[in-house]
Amino acid sequence: MNETEGALSISTRPSPSGPVVVCLAGELDHYTGPGLRTAMADVLRSPGAGVIADLSALDYCDSTGMIEIITAYHHTRAVGASFSVAGLSPAMAQLFRVAGLDQLLALYPSVEEAVDALGAA
Repeated sequence: MNETEGALSISTRPSPSGPVVVCLAGELDHYTGPGLRTAMADVLRSPGAGVIADLSALDYCDSTGMIEIITAYHHTRAVGASFSVAGLSPAMAQLFRVAGLDQLLALYPSVEEAVDALGAA
């Protein structure tokens, strides 16, 4: 990876009520998107109550990154699980609204609110 290619850190953790939280930190773009695909494939191997993408530490997301998030949504839904996004910064939330992703994805201010919403469903 050269210095023009950003870094993306991906970690997963189960929440007490069932959904898996996939935490993304850094930059989600053309170079780092395959890492999200791999992480989602690993998460979806085990049946679960859903996936929450925690984007609170995501600094940058380009159109390719948004496609990766949409793909993660579709793969999760294809296995009968829920998918939501939590922790968007104000700038990232605006980007998602402008792109119309707020019409497709369930967006929550925090992981805790997303977990609560999934528990109430």
